[in-house]
Amino acid sequence: MTDKVEQALNAARPLGPRGSRSAVGDSGPAAELTPTAAAVLAAIPAWWSARASSIGMTGDWLDVLLAVEATPPITLGEHPPLEAEWGPLTAEQVGAAYVSSLDDGTRARHGRHYTPAELASELWTMTKRSLALKQPLEQLPGLVRDPACGSGALLLPIVREHLAASFDVDPQLVINRLPSLVEGIDTDPAAVWVANVVLAAEMLPTLLRIPENRRRRLPALARVGDGLDPEHRPAHAVVMNPPYGRVRLSDADRERFAATLYGHANLYGLFMAAALDSLDDKGVLSALVPTSFTAGRYFAPLRDALGSKGRLHEISFVADRSGVFTSVLQETCLATITRRKIRKTTIQSIGSATTYVATVATPTGSLPWILPRRSDLAPVAAVAATLPLTLGAAGWRVSTGPLVWNRRRDDLHRRKAAGRHLVVWAADVDGGQFHLDVARSAMRYISLHSDRDRGLMLLREPAVLVQRTTAPEQVKRLVGVELTAEHLAVHGGGVVIENHVNVLRPTCDEPAVSRGLLARLLDTDTLDSLARCVSGSVALSAYELESLPLPDKVTLASWETLGVKELSAAVAEVYRHASLPG
Repeated sequence: MTDKVEQALNAARPLGPRGSRSAVGDSGPAAELTPTAAAVLAAIPAWWSARASSIGMTGDWLDVLLAVEATPPITLGEHPPLEAEWGPLTAEQVGAAYVSSLDDGTRARHGRHYTPAELASELWTMTKRSLALKQPLEQLPGLVRDPACGSGALLLPIVREHLAASFDVDPQLVINRLPSLVEGIDTDPAAVWVANVVLAAEMLPTLLRIPENRRRRLPALARVGDGLDPEHRPAHAVVMNPPYGRVRLSDADRERFAATLYGHANLYGLFMAAALDSLDDKGVLSALVPTSFTAGRYFAPLRDALGSKGRLHEISFVADRSGVFTSVLQETCLATITRRKIRKTTIQSIGSATTYVATVATPTGSLPWILPRRSDLAPVAAVAATLPLTLGAAGWRVSTGPLVWNRRRDDLHRRKAAGRHLVVWAADVDGGQFHLDVARSAMRYISLHSDRDRGLMLLREPAVLVQRTTAPEQVKRLVGVELTAEHLAVHGGGVVIENHVNVLRPTCDEPAVSRGLLARLLDTDTLDSLARCVSGSVALSAYELESLPLPDKVTLASWETLGVKELSAAVAEVYRHASLPG
């Protein structure tokens, strides 16, 4: 939040139970408005008055309730004189002030997060490239929709640019046509009103050029509604920073989205699927979303749909996520999906500046998409996309350790005793050697109480163990060791694996890669680089690990007898220098 927004929020704070500027009802549109949010809404007329006055508007045009065809969701009462505090705010800052005023529970429950202006501008720039709009300023060629528009952040640069590109067109015609070119939808009536006000403010200079006797109230471009409604008119582009999080679907919705669902439904995946279906035959979907859709198991059907009904045109990974998804640690990205059947995808990284990373073959299909986050990873990603096997296809399955320790807190002990079994923690596989980390001494053993408990919890066979989550400061993302028969024998023939460790076990008697080679292979820098092309976060799921691309069986067999240095060089040669199809 900027200093200006903070100052404006402080100025708009409600006065308490006796002096609240607006009443917040117990039900209806205002039910989830905090007193601060209601006060922000009450301050917006002052912002409008200052903005309209600054460009030369007078009279009724200084009153937002008379100037814009949009009704606030609550009775605002007498407008507080906050022009000095609110007047200097940009349209983006007004929207951010509203979202910032909501309580944390409301924001988390509905996934309400305001998009930073820089990312909104970048997403529109990417959208224009995907639409093949070549001029710096071009009028909109068709309808652009945001189905989860919130306070209008993503629509602001679009409306602003369209109005600038339309300067030589009859201003009345320009304003009249806007509702057919820009559409925002959201379930939050307050956010929709804010969006309509800030978008209308962008129209004021155009309105000023219309003779006074021909001026009409400025149109509302956003409306309250369901962004997932299948009856929307076709759009030329859909832009979104959709809500996210697991959601329980009705039977009708589950049937509707069945082709893009696996297991539980995530809201942002539903929005991407619905948006793809709402595009015209040359349309573009542009989204600011977590990157889990590119690799996670639950998004496999969605990836398949995105690759069959469209193509990934560009993806920009957000290197600094602060301010994008508040309190969310997921890796996020800006992605554009085009209906055109393209063959190449551009990858960028967004930090303090936008940096080109690579151009790769456009990913399709349901398997995790191999996408480098840095330019030095591009050769590995390019080769990996052509390899014939995955870890799973090579005869290995991956599962997560069954022990969730805080659910078995009373069963954890410092000392060994009858009925207690060794617990293997993520810290025990650091450094390439299996060991018992002293930091976990207080919870080193667990009591198992029945044959069923032992059957579910005990690992009795040799395996490869890999940390599921690594610390951001760790050099390697793939951290693992071989758990041998000798290790198991020393610790009573079976151990219990904690939930932050992935367990790799063979699915057949003779997998294409032996257990010892697999442990050494995962320890190479090349496979670590490959893992970073699958997941940009500190976590690597069992599904993602099982999907890591591997070369053919002959190549794998040739690596079995190599020493550490020879293996590292051989793996690097295959993944970085193998000949690629033309």
